Amino acid sequence: MISGVFGGQNRVPATSRKRVILLAFVLFWMVCATFPAQALGQDTSPQPPANPNKQEAPPEAGGPQNDVGPYVIPKKKEEPPPPALEKPKKIENMPDYSISVQVPLVNLDVLVTTKDGQTIPGLKQENFKILEDGTPQKIASFNQSEAPITAVLLVEYAATNLQYMYDALNASYTFASGLKKDDWVAVVSYDMKPQILVDFTQDKRAIMGALNMLRIPGFSERNLFDALFDTLDRCDRIEGKKYVILVSSGKDTFSKLNLDQVLKKVKNTKDVTIYAISIGWQARERAEARSGGYDPFGRSVGWLQDENQLKTFAQLTGGREYTPRFEGELPEIFHQVATDIRNEYAITYRPTNTKLDGTYRKLKVELQAPDGGPLKIRDQKGKDLKVIVYTREGYTAKHTVE
Repeated sequence: MISGVFGGQNRVPATSRKRVILLAFVLFWMVCATFPAQALGQDTSPQPPANPNKQEAPPEAGGPQNDVGPYVIPKKKEEPPPPALEKPKKIENMPDYSISVQVPLVNLDVLVTTKDGQTIPGLKQENFKILEDGTPQKIASFNQSEAPITAVLLVEYAATNLQYMYDALNASYTFASGLKKDDWVAVVSYDMKPQILVDFTQDKRAIMGALNMLRIPGFSERNLFDALFDTLDRCDRIEGKKYVILVSSGKDTFSKLNLDQVLKKVKNTKDVTIYAISIGWQARERAEARSGGYDPFGRSVGWLQDENQLKTFAQLTGGREYTPRFEGELPEIFHQVATDIRNEYAITYRPTNTKLDGTYRKLKVELQAPDGGPLKIRDQKGKDLKVIVYTREGYTAKHTVE
């Protein structure tokens, strides 16, 4: 075809032939570029369409790429490492300080008496051995001083029996008459509910005036548990050692709280000692005499239960319970109570059990001689005396959430 176009080989000069050949090569290359791919024998199978939802991640976005799009997680900027802490310079003549956690102190008021109730003074720190759950404890401080009394006189005064009311008033007046000028006393009476007659005061006339208000009782109910719980709750907010002088028959009619709840409150209350004075014994004895020992209503069992409740309140806190049969016993009883309070040994220690788990831990105080054996106390005639140690039966450890 090329020779036909140009009219033969012999008619064209050599230079012209070279130009024609070069032009033909250029035309052939242009024709090949213009024809479709199948004319050149190339693979023409259909290609999949491009993903229309594909997103291109901006260069500042972080995270891997996929067919759906980039993770929307901003690229974390590289931050410079924090500067090293500089050790504080030592200041001349400045002492070194350190922070340490101290185990709370346990305060114990210990009363030591003879079998007849006479207090025993003059004991030393080495004469006391403290056991917490059977483990000996090291005494941190020891003291015996005649300190003023901070007490609540809690009196049962309900419309039940004239003998009960008379005994309650007589016992209260006897206690108030034996107070000293530095003593702090509050008076609370209860029947259906407790009533504060006078707040803490050192004025003995105010205390007597509060007791003079107890003339006509309002209700016959005696809700002892509610009244004692409320009193202990108020005492728990006062710092220092407190006493509750409970003048009661021990009877509870229909308190909102039960005995278990009150006992738990007694165990958890710190620095409170209860002295219980039982009233109404003459009325009980006359009732038993009239019945000739026959008790169809079970009142004798109820009276024993009432007395046991008062005794339990006192024992748990390291106090004592008194059951006067006659009116003439009251002055001696309250004199003994005042003597006990003013002659207690104040002991503190840090428990070896440092767990703040809120558990109840049993306490026991023993008297020991310098050689570690039991301490023997003799009277003026050289006769051995039986010694009784009064202290609270245990305490509730603090809890970590308090």
